[in-house]
Amino acid sequence: MKKTTVVTSDGFELHATTFGDAVTCRGAVLIAPAMGVEQHYYAAFAQWLAEQGFFVATFDYRGIGHSRPPQYRRSLRGFEADVMTWARRDCAAMIDSVAGRAAGKPLLWIGHSLGGHLLALVPNHRRVAAMLTVASGSGYWRENSIRLRSIVWWLWYLLVPVTLRLYGYFPGRRLRKVGDLPAGVMRQWRDWCLHRDYVVGHEGDDVRRRYAEVTTPILSLSFTDDEFMSRANIESLHGFYSGAPREMKRISPRQIGARAIGHFGFFRRRFADALWPQAGAWLAARAR
Repeated sequence: MKKTTVVTSDGFELHATTFGDAVTCRGAVLIAPAMGVEQHYYAAFAQWLAEQGFFVATFDYRGIGHSRPPQYRRSLRGFEADVMTWARRDCAAMIDSVAGRAAGKPLLWIGHSLGGHLLALVPNHRRVAAMLTVASGSGYWRENSIRLRSIVWWLWYLLVPVTLRLYGYFPGRRLRKVGDLPAGVMRQWRDWCLHRDYVVGHEGDDVRRRYAEVTTPILSLSFTDDEFMSRANIESLHGFYSGAPREMKRISPRQIGARAIGHFGFFRRRFADALWPQAGAWLAARAR
């Protein structure tokens, strides 16, 4: 495991971590995080993938985790970024960095939740040979899981507008929701989640076309007990990738002898035997 930095096209310094050997690897894997989730959450899975022969990189989007500049440690007020910035600048820089280090080996993308939304928005996405999405679905709130739908209206129509006005960013840590997020990120995400067609509906025909132009093979892993994403959310998001070969795999905890998996469970060590090999085998087949 090695800490490293990657500089984006607009000069921002992202903090990343690499696992494995870029020279001898069978393929490279870039893990794109969920909204507000710091890269250390994926370290155990990344290390396991490295043990399977992959070169793996994790990173924090700008404003998150170690990619949060020192002057913004106490508050993100005034920090400029939105979700498009994360895709067009941060993810693009990470793709170039990882692909360059892996010296021509296939580059594979793992997108957890939001990370599965971003590939089409990344200008150099054609460098990615295959994408595995984990618990990735449209954020349209009326299609969220029943449990989330009953409370998320309060987040979008009351809490977010009020906190952005008062604090100049979303103070998720103190609210124990999502995590601290730049105002631009939260504002844009809210706009998407309030639209029936999520990002492609709110951003318009150009973005809809970008999703349709992705031809990268996709495997979706989703879970019946996901506390946020419903089947409708999952199918809606992957439907945007209309030009890509898609395999949809929905897993119940009972199938693997577990009590729960949920939105975040896949990356926990306890699923190293039951779930991780399914992802590893699919990635290995696309790294040949």
